[in-house]
Amino acid sequence: MAEKSFMEKLKNFITESKRVLLVTKKPSTKEFSMAAKITGLGMILIGAIGMIIRIIGTLVSGGS
Repeated sequence: MAEKSFMEKLKNFITESKRVLLVTKKPSTKEFSMAAKITGLGMILIGAIGMIIRIIGTLVSGGS
């Protein structure tokens, strides 16, 4: 029974994967550029927040 359940799950996964691949499309250059800019901005923002927290922590703890 467990083997059949696994095979059914595998078949459903493959069917869902095919469905997703059929509706996806390659992004245009403009779409890709915008996504890359947003991702880069997010990485910079998260890094800056982390650096600020680190500096504040260093100042509070007395430089140790």
